[in-house]
Amino acid sequence: MPAGEDNLLEDFLQMMSAEKGASLNTLDSYRRDLIQFWEFHGNKTLESISPDDISAFIRNLSQRYAPKSVARKISAIREYFKFLFSENELRTNPASRLEIPKQPKPLPKFLDEDEISRLFQAAENHKNSKSMRITAMLQLMYCCGLRVSELVTLPENCINLDKKQILIFGKGSKERIIPVSDSALEALVDYKACRDKFITPGRRSQWLFPSYSASGHLTRDAFYKDLKNLAIEAGIPPSRVSPHVLRHSFATKLLNHEANLRSVQQMLGHSSIATTEIYTHITPPQLIDIVNKNHPLNRLKRQ
Repeated sequence: MPAGEDNLLEDFLQMMSAEKGASLNTLDSYRRDLIQFWEFHGNKTLESISPDDISAFIRNLSQRYAPKSVARKISAIREYFKFLFSENELRTNPASRLEIPKQPKPLPKFLDEDEISRLFQAAENHKNSKSMRITAMLQLMYCCGLRVSELVTLPENCINLDKKQILIFGKGSKERIIPVSDSALEALVDYKACRDKFITPGRRSQWLFPSYSASGHLTRDAFYKDLKNLAIEAGIPPSRVSPHVLRHSFATKLLNHEANLRSVQQMLGHSSIATTEIYTHITPPQLIDIVNKNHPLNRLKRQ
């Protein structure tokens, strides 16, 4: 490390802590990253570092580290040279055009239809009021693609049994109407026969899924724990099951069965169709099958 660089490095880390609220873990990582940078460049002086030197270091990193680690090291270098330039330690900033590469977003997890069936079967095994409640909640979440916050705060009068529809108040108080499957309606009818068991005697509740909790309805955490326990009974790793996984599984099933993407967007309550594209997943064999069935060229007879 060049002479005097130790002090500049400490000044930089103090600035990151005081002005940008960097955590101790971030500061430790930045310290290691910058020491690594100077070790790579040997005896070079601070003033002699060029954009090409930084590029060479990043190319070396890319061969040895995962993209996420490389992005963090680039961030450390960029912030460091920006600080040195602002403190007049450098006449030019060799990292001024350095950009952090965008990280690919991992596909959300989803359960296949066999796993969903096992989850439902586990819920129905116990023939008691709690079992009926979790079955109804699972059916609604999976058949309607609800967010967990939407599910637990459903009012009692949200479902139109005659039209087989449910009214949802989503993010930003936006309303959307979603069709409800016959199996979900049957589960709701069974549950409603025992709903009063979740209400303090002598009281009434506006919620479809009431609870003795302070909120008056079943909490997200309570449903989350019930779901994890159910996964264990169904023989599915609990780490693979969550309310959002069920929501994504709903979208996956619809898209894999050739549902229109715009329709899926409306049912999920996404304001942008780009979000729906991220939260849906279609497997290559099914995509090939859809193209073979529906591509206009396949309808033309060979001459």
